[in-house]
Amino acid sequence: MEISDNITVMRLGKVTGNVAAKNTNARELANMMVGREVVLRVEKSAKKPGKVAVEVDNLWVKDNRNLDAVRGISFKIRKGEVLGVAGVAGNGQTELVEALTGLRKIEKGKYIYNGEDVTKKTVRELRERNIGHIPEDRYKYAMVKEYPNYYNLILGKHYKEPFAKNGFLNHKVINKNAEILIKRFDVRPPDGTIPTGNLSGGNQQKVVIAREVSFNPEFIVIAQPTRGLDVGAIEYVHKEILNLREKDVAVLLVSMELEEVLSLSDRIIVMYEGEIMGEVKPDEVTIEELGLMMAGHRIEDIKLEEKLAHGGDPIEK
Repeated sequence: MEISDNITVMRLGKVTGNVAAKNTNARELANMMVGREVVLRVEKSAKKPGKVAVEVDNLWVKDNRNLDAVRGISFKIRKGEVLGVAGVAGNGQTELVEALTGLRKIEKGKYIYNGEDVTKKTVRELRERNIGHIPEDRYKYAMVKEYPNYYNLILGKHYKEPFAKNGFLNHKVINKNAEILIKRFDVRPPDGTIPTGNLSGGNQQKVVIAREVSFNPEFIVIAQPTRGLDVGAIEYVHKEILNLREKDVAVLLVSMELEEVLSLSDRIIVMYEGEIMGEVKPDEVTIEELGLMMAGHRIEDIKLEEKLAHGGDPIEK
């Protein structure tokens, strides 16, 4: 839209539209790309969250250079609530996600899940407690690209019944599981034997989401869920995240897409250099305020400056 004079849209190998950029808009292009009306902004229903499922207290985590990447942050997530994490890439979000999923050591602080201290638990121990994970890089960390879909759809539970018994895989059950999930999550092409690495990015993400959702998580960590996806796949992913919320799953959503964080989250925390610059509600914050927080300004300072700019009394603060 920014640099084009004319735009041609292709879908399934065929041209579905050819329009002048000045005569079209994002919604019309999205419709041509997907073949139907696309909801570009998600409308979530009002929902009262349940009891606290996850509590992080004074968490410290180091990065690969042995420097502090997460610096004493604290937050809570309730059942049926989406806590969004915004911030420019490289401000500790990746290390936070890895710490909460057992992939990175927690140096200091507490990680409490359903009343249990799981600070030192392994990846397997966390997954066996129904903690799900949709990684930011699906190609590297969410699947084995050479494996067929039916194997990628059971990873993490592959050693347990009904998929395995006494160390032997039950392929009849594994194939049936793939058939059901591929149909339910509309994975294309609908074939469990195709290597997942051969699918499009959107369909790879559907396989990952299908697997994690089918394990019925109580808490799920979702990082950059729509990176590199087309508008149709983005709409699908957003709906699945809100479905988890409706099922009373506690959700931690990490995304660099501000519109995504604003439309899906019940509360938002912004990270800058490993610290939280503030916690806000989506309907009580502007894009500009989020941008300032992402640049290292604390929300209380931003609000004070706004008040002073409008003639407020600094003494009140």
